[in-house]
Amino acid sequence: MIEILKYCIPAFCVLLATWIVMHKFYKSETEKRLWELKRLSQKEISPLRMRAYERLALLLERTTPEHMLIDLNLAEMTPLQVQAHLLHTIRQEHEHNISQQIYVSNEVWSMIENAKQQTVAFVNSIAQQMPPESSALDYAKTLITAYRTNGDTPNDIALQALRDEAKTLI
Repeated sequence: MIEILKYCIPAFCVLLATWIVMHKFYKSETEKRLWELKRLSQKEISPLRMRAYERLALLLERTTPEHMLIDLNLAEMTPLQVQAHLLHTIRQEHEHNISQQIYVSNEVWSMIENAKQQTVAFVNSIAQQMPPESSALDYAKTLITAYRTNGDTPNDIALQALRDEAKTLI
């Protein structure tokens, strides 16, 4: 019995040592492969993420009242038509860029969604405050003035968060 233990104990120690070495080697190789895969995917994903940041920055800029009102012929429109046009533009821009949410963090996307909702609410609230006899030009002036005098706008806040996140890629 003691003779068997003399052979079994060293064999067990060698087996255990071999298992430990092989386990560490396998783990190290797995980590190397994962790191290499991540590095290769970053080469492809980083440009896509940067384009997404650019597109979302454009979305936030294009949905400010000043930008949306630039090309409108306000003399031929009513305040209700201007309001409808602004709401349509906001929704259209948002829908066009909704797929970009997969490239940004949940926090930034929430801020972009919040900016959209607050801009829609703002456009609607200013339209409701306007007297019925007001012109589209009066509505546009009131909208732009009120939007810029509220301090940091939701679009500005979301744009800053987007810039901060984009800086982490650079």
